[in-house]
Amino acid sequence: MLLIKASVGPSKIQGLGIIARAFIPKGTVVWRFTPQFDMIFDKDSLALLTELQKDTVLHYTYLNKKTKKYTLCCDDARFFNHSENPNTICVDTDNDEEGLDVAARDIPEGEELTCNYDDFDMEAFKKLHR
Repeated sequence: MLLIKASVGPSKIQGLGIIARAFIPKGTVVWRFTPQFDMIFDKDSLALLTELQKDTVLHYTYLNKKTKKYTLCCDDARFFNHSENPNTICVDTDNDEEGLDVAARDIPEGEELTCNYDDFDMEAFKKLHR
């Protein structure tokens, strides 16, 4: 779940992105997995979905490198776009298999929030069409 003020808007990277709606100081936790808000899908739970449902879930999820399960951000965090030089970084923690997304530098209001898919998503290569 996003822990900062942000909303979806036009992206200079691709389509839509998530835009900071207030200044975010370096080190601020911007996203944390929140049980009963965000969702986890394993292969068995995906198999129970219709093809349309599965396509939608797979479009908006990432395949966690640690858990080998799909994570769905149920708010606008699903609009984070990839950058090789992101303004947020994924930080591993002992208490949270999903890690935390933290501002890697000061992020001014109006800037698109970005992350590096390679840091956490086993399917980054496929999503980035490499």
